Amino acid sequence: MTDLETPVARRGSAALRRAAPALLGYAAVRALGLLALAGWSAARDKSAYTLLTARWDALWYTRVAELGYGYEVRLPNGDVHSNLAFFPLLPWLERLLHAVTPLSYADAGFVVSLLASLAAAWGIFAVAEHVYGRQAGVCAVLLWAVLPVGIVQSMAYSESLFTALAAWSLYAVLTGRWLTAGSLALLAGLTRPVGLAVVAAVWAAGIASFVRARDRDLAPSVRYRSAAPDPGAHALSRAASPSGGAGIEGASAGRRALGMLLAPLGAAGYVLWVGHHTGKGPLGYLDVQAGWRNGFDGGYAFARFVAEKFTSFPSALAGLGLVVGVGLVVWLYVVCVRQRQPLPLLVYAGVVTALALCASSYFGSKPRLLLPAFPLLLPLALALARLRTAAAALVVGGVAAASAVYGAFWLNGSGPP
Repeated sequence: MTDLETPVARRGSAALRRAAPALLGYAAVRALGLLALAGWSAARDKSAYTLLTARWDALWYTRVAELGYGYEVRLPNGDVHSNLAFFPLLPWLERLLHAVTPLSYADAGFVVSLLASLAAAWGIFAVAEHVYGRQAGVCAVLLWAVLPVGIVQSMAYSESLFTALAAWSLYAVLTGRWLTAGSLALLAGLTRPVGLAVVAAVWAAGIASFVRARDRDLAPSVRYRSAAPDPGAHALSRAASPSGGAGIEGASAGRRALGMLLAPLGAAGYVLWVGHHTGKGPLGYLDVQAGWRNGFDGGYAFARFVAEKFTSFPSALAGLGLVVGVGLVVWLYVVCVRQRQPLPLLVYAGVVTALALCASSYFGSKPRLLLPAFPLLLPLALALARLRTAAAALVVGGVAAASAVYGAFWLNGSGPP
């Protein structure tokens, strides 16, 4: 052993070795998706790289990175699309990478997304392994990779970055690293509006932890009331804890509280800054979203959108597909609850799902908006982990091939708005 081999480094190396099969499998699935996209795009005389880095939201992010905030587009119908709708962490990273490398802003966005997708895969593995074991962890990562809209994980979008921050924040909560959890939740809140889901998970876990700690503190006093006091035991107890029993628990409570306070600062800070920048007060960000005709209506607009599909044929088939898809998402969440997933995972997945399904516009984006809700995949990961290796590989391989073809078709067509 050398002086450079610290316990932290050894733990990190061991964690990477445990995650290696998941990360290698993830990289293989994503490579297959990119190869399919390259082939399909070439056949249509399009640039696969342009599709990944210079369309839709990717253009808005690179514009923020290059020019800052203040750009807007006024549409003929009066709508105003402002780049203030896009949270700043991804553009900040694009600007930083552009400043220290020869990469363009678009290239930087692609690199950030590539690295973030690997970090997200590792984070998903860490969470799933902690809850259900290594095999389930590998399966969870592979299932996330083969989602039909998995190609978004390779785009210069913020989904991969957000999922990485969310997954590692949840892992930090599950392992009691409250300052890390709060700091990562802060960064997630600077990445996407759905960062509120990470904040909610941290707060729910923190409150539950405080309640458990209070119950533990109360339980001994109840027992001691029914028994004669033992001065010797009391003295021994105090000797074992230099601060009279409040040392370790007190410090842990302090870190927990600080982590909870850190968690909402990212989202709150950006929303308040937008309100100040626009001169419309604390709710100014909602006006920005309204300019994009985006909001939260409890799913009413989406329900109408689905219902309208059944007024003609063959659009009724699309409507049926949407109903089945929403039903599957809800069913998976119910299974997560029945399997008693840890509270922070349930809160996080529930908020992400609610925000995705109940948004009032961009209905075609809902599969993409659900991409960070990886805890929904854990029941499927458990089922896949129970299969024999050959059978599991056959299932994942077949779905990966279908996902690659669908991703190439989707991105060469209407793609994500």
